[in-house]
Amino acid sequence: MDLSQAPESSNVEDRRGMKATGGLVAGGGGLLILIVGLLFGVDVSKLGIGGGRQTGPPPNDKYDVFARKVVGTLEAVWTKEFANKRNGYPVAKYEAPELVLFSGGVNTGCGAADSNVGPFYCPADDTMYLDPTFFQDLEKQLGGSAAEFSQAYVIAHENGHHVQNLLGFNKRVGRGDKQASVRLELQADYLAGVWAHHGQKQFNFIRPGDIEAALKSAEAIGDDRLQRRQGGGRGRVNPGEFTHGTARQRVAAFTAGYKSGDASMGKLTRFFEVGMRDGELDDILFR
Repeated sequence: MDLSQAPESSNVEDRRGMKATGGLVAGGGGLLILIVGLLFGVDVSKLGIGGGRQTGPPPNDKYDVFARKVVGTLEAVWTKEFANKRNGYPVAKYEAPELVLFSGGVNTGCGAADSNVGPFYCPADDTMYLDPTFFQDLEKQLGGSAAEFSQAYVIAHENGHHVQNLLGFNKRVGRGDKQASVRLELQADYLAGVWAHHGQKQFNFIRPGDIEAALKSAEAIGDDRLQRRQGGGRGRVNPGEFTHGTARQRVAAFTAGYKSGDASMGKLTRFFEVGMRDGELDDILFR
Protein backbone atom coordinates (compact mmCIF):
# COMPACT_ATOMS: atom_id res chain seq x y z
CA MET A 1 0.00 0.00 0.00
CA ASP A 2 1.37 3.40 -0.98
CA LEU A 3 0.10 6.23 1.21
CA SER A 4 2.61 8.82 0.02
CA GLN A 5 -0.18 10.94 -1.51
CA ALA A 6 -2.56 10.49 1.42
CA PRO A 7 -3.41 13.35 3.78
CA GLU A 8 -2.91 12.91 7.52
CA SER A 9 -5.98 13.13 9.70
CA SER A 10 -5.96 15.00 12.99
CA ASN A 11 -8.62 12.62 14.34
CA VAL A 12 -6.28 9.88 15.57
CA GLU A 13 -5.31 9.56 19.22
CA ASP A 14 -2.55 7.19 20.32
CA ARG A 15 -3.36 5.89 23.79
CA ARG A 16 -0.99 2.96 23.64
CA GLY A 17 0.78 2.85 26.96
CA MET A 18 -2.35 3.83 28.85
CA LYS A 19 -3.88 0.99 30.85
CA ALA A 20 -7.63 0.71 31.34
CA THR A 21 -8.62 -0.67 34.73
CA GLY A 22 -11.76 -2.21 36.16
CA GLY A 23 -14.76 -3.83 34.50
CA LEU A 24 -12.93 -5.03 31.40
CA VAL A 25 -14.45 -7.60 29.10
CA ALA A 26 -12.94 -10.93 30.11
CA GLY A 27 -10.23 -12.31 27.89
CA GLY A 28 -7.50 -14.87 28.14
CA GLY A 29 -5.69 -14.63 24.83
CA GLY A 30 -6.88 -18.03 23.57
CA LEU A 31 -8.30 -18.60 20.11
CA LEU A 32 -11.87 -19.20 21.26
CA ILE A 33 -11.79 -15.96 23.27
CA LEU A 34 -10.36 -14.05 20.32
CA ILE A 35 -13.03 -15.37 17.93
CA VAL A 36 -15.58 -13.02 19.51
CA GLY A 37 -13.60 -9.96 18.57
CA LEU A 38 -12.11 -11.16 15.32
CA LEU A 39 -15.46 -10.81 13.62
CA PHE A 40 -14.66 -7.06 13.35
CA GLY A 41 -17.57 -6.25 15.59
CA VAL A 42 -18.56 -6.37 19.24
CA ASP A 43 -21.75 -5.91 21.22
CA VAL A 44 -20.83 -2.65 22.91
CA SER A 45 -23.69 -3.11 25.38
CA LYS A 46 -21.55 -5.78 27.07
CA LEU A 47 -18.54 -3.59 27.70
CA GLY A 48 -17.64 -2.91 31.32
CA ILE A 49 -16.95 0.31 33.17
CA GLY A 50 -13.47 1.26 34.27
CA GLY A 51 -10.88 3.95 34.87
CA GLY A 52 -7.44 4.27 33.33
CA ARG A 53 -3.85 5.16 34.10
CA GLN A 54 -0.80 6.00 32.03
CA THR A 55 1.89 3.32 32.28
CA GLY A 56 4.26 4.63 29.64
CA PRO A 57 4.50 6.50 26.33
CA PRO A 58 3.20 4.99 23.06
CA PRO A 59 5.75 2.89 21.17
CA ASN A 60 7.88 4.78 18.66
CA ASP A 61 6.88 2.58 15.73
CA LYS A 62 5.21 5.27 13.57
CA TYR A 63 2.02 3.23 13.43
CA ASP A 64 0.14 6.38 14.34
CA VAL A 65 1.39 7.95 11.09
CA PHE A 66 0.04 5.01 9.09
CA ALA A 67 -3.27 5.25 10.94
CA ARG A 68 -3.55 9.00 10.36
CA LYS A 69 -3.03 8.53 6.64
CA VAL A 70 -5.58 5.74 6.36
CA VAL A 71 -8.12 7.82 8.28
CA GLY A 72 -7.21 10.81 6.12
CA THR A 73 -8.23 8.89 3.00
CA LEU A 74 -11.45 7.77 4.66
CA GLU A 75 -12.32 11.36 5.55
CA ALA A 76 -11.62 12.54 2.01
CA VAL A 77 -13.72 9.80 0.41
CA TRP A 78 -16.73 10.08 2.70
CA THR A 79 -16.75 13.88 2.78
CA LYS A 80 -17.12 13.75 -0.99
CA GLU A 81 -19.74 10.99 -0.95
CA PHE A 82 -21.91 12.79 1.61
CA ALA A 83 -21.73 15.98 -0.46
CA ASN A 84 -22.78 14.08 -3.60
CA LYS A 85 -26.50 14.84 -3.94
CA ARG A 86 -26.97 11.86 -6.25
CA ASN A 87 -26.39 9.54 -3.28
CA GLY A 88 -29.59 10.82 -1.71
CA TYR A 89 -28.30 10.93 1.86
CA PRO A 90 -30.52 12.39 4.59
CA VAL A 91 -27.53 14.48 5.73
CA ALA A 92 -25.12 16.31 3.42
CA LYS A 93 -22.19 16.83 5.79
CA TYR A 94 -19.84 14.05 6.85
CA GLU A 95 -18.90 14.23 10.54
CA ALA A 96 -15.64 12.30 10.83
CA PRO A 97 -15.13 9.86 13.72
CA GLU A 98 -11.99 9.59 15.82
CA LEU A 99 -9.68 6.58 15.82
CA VAL A 100 -8.12 5.62 19.14
CA LEU A 101 -5.10 3.32 19.16
CA PHE A 102 -4.71 1.40 22.41
CA SER A 103 -2.83 -1.47 23.97
CA GLY A 104 -4.25 -4.03 26.37
CA GLY A 105 -7.38 -2.17 27.39
CA VAL A 106 -9.23 1.04 26.73
CA ASN A 107 -12.00 3.20 28.20
CA THR A 108 -14.70 4.23 25.75
CA GLY A 109 -18.06 5.95 25.66
CA CYS A 110 -19.52 2.44 25.64
CA GLY A 111 -17.52 1.27 28.67
CA ALA A 112 -14.13 -0.42 29.05
CA ALA A 113 -12.83 -3.26 26.89
CA ASP A 114 -9.65 -5.27 26.48
CA SER A 115 -7.86 -6.17 23.28
CA ASN A 116 -9.62 -9.52 22.93
CA VAL A 117 -12.80 -7.88 21.68
CA GLY A 118 -10.93 -6.86 18.54
CA PRO A 119 -11.43 -3.58 16.63
CA PHE A 120 -14.78 -1.93 17.24
CA TYR A 121 -16.80 1.24 16.74
CA CYS A 122 -18.59 2.88 19.67
CA PRO A 123 -21.61 4.91 18.52
CA ALA A 124 -21.90 6.61 21.91
CA ASP A 125 -18.70 8.61 21.31
CA ASP A 126 -18.43 8.25 17.51
CA THR A 127 -15.01 6.61 17.89
CA MET A 128 -13.23 3.61 16.42
CA TYR A 129 -10.92 1.61 18.71
CA LEU A 130 -7.98 -0.52 17.59
CA ASP A 131 -5.14 -2.38 19.26
CA PRO A 132 -2.69 -2.90 16.36
CA THR A 133 -1.48 -6.20 17.85
CA PHE A 134 -4.84 -7.56 16.64
CA PHE A 135 -3.32 -8.10 13.22
CA GLN A 136 -0.75 -10.55 14.55
CA ASP A 137 -3.58 -12.75 15.81
CA LEU A 138 -5.52 -12.31 12.59
CA GLU A 139 -2.56 -13.57 10.57
CA LYS A 140 -1.04 -16.21 12.85
CA GLN A 141 -4.14 -17.70 14.43
CA LEU A 142 -6.84 -17.29 11.80
CA GLY A 143 -4.96 -17.27 8.52
CA GLY A 144 -5.74 -13.67 7.57
CA SER A 145 -3.27 -11.04 6.44
CA ALA A 146 -1.33 -8.45 8.42
CA ALA A 147 -0.39 -6.51 5.27
CA GLU A 148 -0.97 -2.77 5.39
CA PHE A 149 -3.94 -2.79 3.02
CA SER A 150 -5.58 -5.56 5.03
CA GLN A 151 -5.18 -3.37 8.12
CA ALA A 152 -6.63 -0.42 6.24
CA TYR A 153 -9.60 -2.62 5.23
CA VAL A 154 -10.30 -3.35 8.91
CA ILE A 155 -10.22 0.36 9.76
CA ALA A 156 -12.43 1.10 6.74
CA HIS A 157 -14.91 -1.57 7.93
CA GLU A 158 -15.16 0.07 11.35
CA ASN A 159 -15.52 3.46 9.66
CA GLY A 160 -18.33 1.86 7.69
CA HIS A 161 -20.19 1.38 10.97
CA HIS A 162 -19.84 5.12 11.57
CA VAL A 163 -21.28 5.84 8.12
CA GLN A 164 -24.17 3.52 8.97
CA ASN A 165 -24.70 5.40 12.21
CA LEU A 166 -24.86 8.75 10.39
CA LEU A 167 -27.30 7.38 7.80
CA GLY A 168 -29.52 5.60 10.33
CA PHE A 169 -28.93 2.00 9.26
CA ASN A 170 -27.73 0.94 12.71
CA LYS A 171 -31.23 1.60 14.06
CA ARG A 172 -32.50 -1.32 11.98
CA VAL A 173 -30.70 -3.83 14.19
CA GLY A 174 -32.28 -4.75 17.48
CA ARG A 175 -30.50 -6.63 20.26
CA GLY A 176 -30.33 -10.32 19.45
CA ASP A 177 -31.43 -9.86 15.82
CA LYS A 178 -28.75 -11.99 14.16
CA GLN A 179 -30.08 -11.70 10.62
CA ALA A 180 -30.14 -7.91 10.80
CA SER A 181 -26.62 -8.02 12.25
CA VAL A 182 -25.44 -10.02 9.22
CA ARG A 183 -26.94 -7.40 6.93
CA LEU A 184 -25.24 -4.57 8.83
CA GLU A 185 -21.83 -6.25 8.88
CA LEU A 186 -21.88 -7.14 5.19
CA GLN A 187 -22.94 -3.58 4.45
CA ALA A 188 -19.87 -2.38 6.41
CA ASP A 189 -17.67 -4.67 4.29
CA TYR A 190 -19.32 -3.22 1.20
CA LEU A 191 -18.66 0.32 2.44
CA ALA A 192 -15.00 -0.61 2.94
CA GLY A 193 -14.95 -1.66 -0.70
CA VAL A 194 -16.51 1.67 -1.71
CA TRP A 195 -13.70 3.44 0.16
CA ALA A 196 -11.11 1.37 -1.75
CA HIS A 197 -12.78 2.23 -5.08
CA HIS A 198 -12.86 6.00 -4.57
CA GLY A 199 -9.69 6.16 -2.49
CA GLN A 200 -7.73 4.58 -5.32
CA LYS A 201 -9.01 7.23 -7.72
CA GLN A 202 -8.07 10.04 -5.35
CA PHE A 203 -4.78 8.77 -3.91
CA ASN A 204 -3.61 5.85 -6.07
CA PHE A 205 -2.75 3.84 -2.94
CA ILE A 206 -3.44 0.26 -4.10
CA ARG A 207 -0.46 -1.84 -5.12
CA PRO A 208 -0.22 -5.41 -6.51
CA GLY A 209 -1.37 -7.91 -3.91
CA ASP A 210 -3.26 -5.37 -1.79
CA ILE A 211 -6.79 -6.41 -2.73
CA GLU A 212 -5.85 -10.07 -2.33
CA ALA A 213 -4.58 -9.33 1.20
CA ALA A 214 -7.88 -7.69 2.18
CA LEU A 215 -9.89 -10.55 0.71
CA LYS A 216 -7.73 -13.09 2.56
CA SER A 217 -8.65 -11.42 5.84
CA ALA A 218 -12.33 -11.06 4.90
CA GLU A 219 -12.44 -14.77 4.12
CA ALA A 220 -10.63 -15.74 7.31
CA ILE A 221 -13.18 -14.10 9.58
CA GLY A 222 -16.38 -15.35 7.96
CA ASP A 223 -18.86 -16.85 10.43
CA ASP A 224 -18.62 -20.31 8.88
CA ARG A 225 -14.81 -20.33 9.00
CA LEU A 226 -14.74 -19.23 12.62
CA GLN A 227 -17.38 -21.76 13.65
CA ARG A 228 -15.39 -24.58 12.05
CA ARG A 229 -12.28 -23.52 13.97
CA GLN A 230 -13.98 -24.17 17.28
CA GLY A 231 -13.35 -27.59 18.77
CA GLY A 232 -9.93 -27.91 17.19
CA GLY A 233 -11.21 -27.39 13.67
CA ARG A 234 -14.16 -29.74 14.11
CA GLY A 235 -16.77 -27.13 14.94
CA ARG A 236 -20.27 -27.37 13.48
CA VAL A 237 -21.48 -24.65 11.13
CA ASN A 238 -24.79 -23.27 12.40
CA PRO A 239 -26.29 -20.65 10.05
CA GLY A 240 -28.77 -19.70 12.77
CA GLU A 241 -25.87 -18.27 14.77
CA PHE A 242 -24.35 -16.20 11.95
CA THR A 243 -23.89 -12.54 12.93
CA HIS A 244 -21.44 -11.22 10.33
CA GLY A 245 -21.81 -13.30 7.17
CA THR A 246 -19.98 -16.24 5.66
CA ALA A 247 -16.45 -16.09 4.29
CA ARG A 248 -17.80 -16.16 0.75
CA GLN A 249 -20.20 -13.30 1.38
CA ARG A 250 -17.72 -11.10 3.21
CA VAL A 251 -15.43 -11.40 0.20
CA ALA A 252 -18.35 -10.75 -2.15
CA ALA A 253 -19.49 -7.67 -0.22
CA PHE A 254 -16.07 -5.97 -0.23
CA THR A 255 -15.52 -6.90 -3.88
CA ALA A 256 -18.90 -5.50 -4.95
CA GLY A 257 -18.21 -2.20 -3.20
CA TYR A 258 -14.73 -2.01 -4.69
CA LYS A 259 -15.92 -2.68 -8.23
CA SER A 260 -18.95 -0.38 -8.25
CA GLY A 261 -18.15 2.43 -5.81
CA ASP A 262 -21.92 2.84 -5.49
CA ALA A 263 -22.67 4.33 -2.06
CA SER A 264 -26.17 5.58 -2.90
CA MET A 265 -28.98 5.23 -0.37
CA GLY A 266 -30.81 3.08 -2.89
CA LYS A 267 -27.99 0.56 -3.02
CA LEU A 268 -27.33 0.61 0.72
CA THR A 269 -31.02 0.16 1.54
CA ARG A 270 -31.01 -3.02 -0.57
CA PHE A 271 -28.97 -4.70 2.16
CA PHE A 272 -32.13 -4.69 4.26
CA GLU A 273 -34.53 -5.60 1.46
CA VAL A 274 -33.12 -8.69 -0.26
CA GLY A 275 -34.12 -12.12 0.94
CA MET A 276 -32.09 -14.35 3.23
CA ARG A 277 -31.83 -18.13 3.37
CA ASP A 278 -29.65 -20.33 5.57
CA GLY A 279 -28.06 -17.29 7.15
CA GLU A 280 -26.92 -15.79 3.85
CA LEU A 281 -28.20 -12.83 1.86
CA ASP A 282 -29.43 -13.39 -1.69
CA ASP A 283 -26.44 -13.16 -4.06
CA ILE A 284 -28.36 -10.75 -6.28
CA LEU A 285 -27.19 -8.03 -3.89
CA PHE A 286 -23.58 -8.47 -5.01
CA ARG A 287 -24.09 -8.57 -8.76
